[in-house]
Amino acid sequence: MAVREVVIWPDPRLRQPSVAVTEFGPALRGLYQDLVDTMYAERGLGIAALQLGDPTRMFIVEPELAGRAKDAPPVAFVNPEVVAASDDQQKSDEGCLSFPNIYVQVERPMRTKLRAQDLDGQWFDFEGEGLLARCLLHELDHLTGKLLVDFVGPLKRQMIKRKLQKHAERDADV
Repeated sequence: MAVREVVIWPDPRLRQPSVAVTEFGPALRGLYQDLVDTMYAERGLGIAALQLGDPTRMFIVEPELAGRAKDAPPVAFVNPEVVAASDDQQKSDEGCLSFPNIYVQVERPMRTKLRAQDLDGQWFDFEGEGLLARCLLHELDHLTGKLLVDFVGPLKRQMIKRKLQKHAERDADV
């Protein structure tokens, strides 16, 4: 379909509530393809529909990270929910397509299990560990309006906002 513009914070669309998918058809598959095209163009590991300004409750994850073949299609998670998360934690820097060139230290469970639907509406369970668990939980956060800046204090939040404003001004001058 198309590479779409990624919504950059502090755009309020990143905080809108996501809407559960009830119809599994061509429109959902079109959104999936836009997510795929945009994620690859931006060199991301995953992307949520809200990052394209679309409130559909869906995200995708890069196939190799998800344990699939490199040439397999990215894994779609429609209407995902956390089924389980480990007590042991991992702390690492996270980046986000909606925060270009920004990295924030975030502590997350080492392992997680999600339940979601595929593009045909079939339910499946999916487990992730390490970077995959981090990616799954990061993308799921987008569907609840939780963002990287929610993991930092007010001073760092202001620094991030100024950096992104300068980035936007540079892009506008080009």
